[in-house]
Amino acid sequence: MDLQLSDLDRLVFEKERQAAELACTADPRDADNLTKWGNALLNLASFQKTPEDMIKEAIMKLEQALEVDPERHATLFILGNAHIQQGFFTPNKQVSLGCFDKAAQCFEQAVKLDPGNEMYLKVLGSISQAPELHKEIQFHMANQQASQETVSPFRKKAPKKEESGLKYDVLGWVILGIGIAAWVGMAKSHPPPPPPRYM
Repeated sequence: MDLQLSDLDRLVFEKERQAAELACTADPRDADNLTKWGNALLNLASFQKTPEDMIKEAIMKLEQALEVDPERHATLFILGNAHIQQGFFTPNKQVSLGCFDKAAQCFEQAVKLDPGNEMYLKVLGSISQAPELHKEIQFHMANQQASQETVSPFRKKAPKKEESGLKYDVLGWVILGIGIAAWVGMAKSHPPPPPPRYM
């Protein structure tokens, strides 16, 4: 079996999505499963040619989880990352700034609920760089598209590349941050049982 790592990742995220969706049919107001569903959708979005719809669906699931339990800091953190991804995929500067503002609000709330979480603090501290990074990504994507469109009339037109490598690099780091935060958040919300006491 010759599966690439990205194919394996996609299969894992799809399995997580299906499990969370199935669990939510039994209990549609389970904040933990809604968070897992939203996180899986957000991870799967990176494998889509047009991820915007899947990111919107992830945001919807995460907001549903927060309606049930508004103090779930891990969910707030993942929602903030979803807004960042939405902002990066939006070419409109004003819309992307709105997404980054929503992300900052989510991160601020997560820090208030879990002030000692270093990951939350680091991301909150770096959110101010998102507009500049968005500008760079859009610039590189525009240049790449322009270079693909300027093909000599005597040569066959080169096949169009699907996406920018820079976009995938940024998205990979965002997904890594989401995964780590979700794992830390879930680990903190489900501490191991105390050791047995012997009398």
